[in-house]
Amino acid sequence: MIMEIKKATIFTSPTCPFCVLAKSFLRDKGVDFEERDISEDIEARQEVEDLTGQNGVPVISIDGDIVVGFNRTLLESLVTEN
Repeated sequence: MIMEIKKATIFTSPTCPFCVLAKSFLRDKGVDFEERDISEDIEARQEVEDLTGQNGVPVISIDGDIVVGFNRTLLESLVTEN
């Protein structure tokens, strides 16, 4: 069963294949999310650096929990009720 997600944001770039996988995963799970492209949005790029200390993507924030990269197992645990 999918949990109710209050806020989900995914930080991406247009050349990132793992961003495509992460967005597809979230859509498949019915999670509404805001996408922020760090290649065009300087504030988004700074937010990623502040959250993770790096500038790689995807970075996914789900109700305050941060996932760096496309970690299917961790994302599954954040969007699925136990």
